[in-house]
Amino acid sequence: MRFKAIAQDAGRGRVLIPVPFDPNEVWGAKPRHHAGGTANGHRVRGLIERHDQVWGLLLGAMWTRDCAVAAGDEVDLEIEAEGPQRADLADDIAAALAANPEAAEFFDGLAQFYRRAYLRWIDATKRDPAQRELRIAQTVDLLAAGVKDHRQRQPPAQPAATD
Repeated sequence: MRFKAIAQDAGRGRVLIPVPFDPNEVWGAKPRHHAGGTANGHRVRGLIERHDQVWGLLLGAMWTRDCAVAAGDEVDLEIEAEGPQRADLADDIAAALAANPEAAEFFDGLAQFYRRAYLRWIDATKRDPAQRELRIAQTVDLLAAGVKDHRQRQPPAQPAATD
């Protein structure tokens, strides 16, 4: 998506760049949309979320400094959704997420780094289909529990010692 918009003051050195489309319609419904692209030719990454009834890309002070963007400036923005999207997933993973809406919503809200890490972990089982099924099930369970990173799984609880 490429468009021009006027940057708005968002306080604390931040600016909000309104986007002229509903990202839920374009990229699928999500709690927030991770996006990347360019602002006036400078690389940017951020979240597109609702801000007072307006969809917008909020840029923090670091991004505004590096891109030389200030409130009131016209910004030439080119953005796209970052990371793997639901439509890009293998059929077995997509079906498992579709069967658990809570896990799917959490997956959709994750930064691309975490989404890709889950998918790499699953894809590392290509030689063993049974292991792949197990990892997909584990992924869905972890996502439903709100775990961002599969490597941060909690070990099984140890039985209490008895006297």
